[in-house]
Amino acid sequence: MTHSPIGGLWPALFTPVDQNGNPDFQQLEKIVELCIKQKLDGLYVLGSTGQGFLFSEKQRMDITQTVMETVNGAMPVIAQVGALNTRESIRLAQAAQEQGVYGISTVGPIYYQSGVRNALEHYKAIGSSIDIPFFPYHIGNHSVFGGDARHYIEQILTLPNIAGMKLTTQNLYEVSLIHILSQDKLVLFSGADELFCQATLCGTVGAIGSFFNLWGEECKFVREEFIKGNFELGNRFMLTFQEIIHDVLPNIWSFFHQAMLLKHDINIGLPNPPLGMGNGEWNEKDVLEICDRISAVTGLVSN
Repeated sequence: MTHSPIGGLWPALFTPVDQNGNPDFQQLEKIVELCIKQKLDGLYVLGSTGQGFLFSEKQRMDITQTVMETVNGAMPVIAQVGALNTRESIRLAQAAQEQGVYGISTVGPIYYQSGVRNALEHYKAIGSSIDIPFFPYHIGNHSVFGGDARHYIEQILTLPNIAGMKLTTQNLYEVSLIHILSQDKLVLFSGADELFCQATLCGTVGAIGSFFNLWGEECKFVREEFIKGNFELGNRFMLTFQEIIHDVLPNIWSFFHQAMLLKHDINIGLPNPPLGMGNGEWNEKDVLEICDRISAVTGLVSN
């Protein structure tokens, strides 16, 4: 596994919102404090299932500032700065650097896509604007390699301040291939919550995911035990975890909202539309049963 100063389990941090869709900074501080208390390994800000794009530029800067002040050096923070245009991404990246984040991450162009070349130029512009570690996205399950994986990785490795990648793909061979072709020059994080244990076998140093806000302590424990050789626990947990993810995905935001309230007494609200639109309500009993299943399969009991 690649030697890295960072790694482990990182929540793709929820940004709690009030009834008007504005950031709820009091609840944001509570969720950061929870992650510190659980001794998680880092925070990935403004990248939870597309949530960051739905805030204004100033709101995103204020959110990052609040996180950094609350963390107060307790763990590294990577800020996701994807936006509808490259100039805004650059401004967000530079502001986050000034606020003291460990690194910058971003997705490729969302709407104005024209293949790998366009994405790489977008990444190059952002990486050139900072002098801290840069972690661009790799979103799998489509021909992002442009038909030539080796050339794609060679181009990634030429990006300014490149340090690693967040690999949001369910294709584990794709993860392994990026690890092999980069020859240990990239710090790789798995971005597929449902494969965070399996991805450790493919060269990743850590995992970033939305479900780790809710079950960070449990997932961190299982990942560390799996790496130590506890295959039985990893196998049992991941199969249960995958089943739960499959079941909650159709109504994921209403689930997160209620589960965070019930388990951690944190009100993340419902995200700004279009996220969460059409989500059905959850029965409290069903949410508690799901949380109990996770506790049972890990053997951990939260205080």
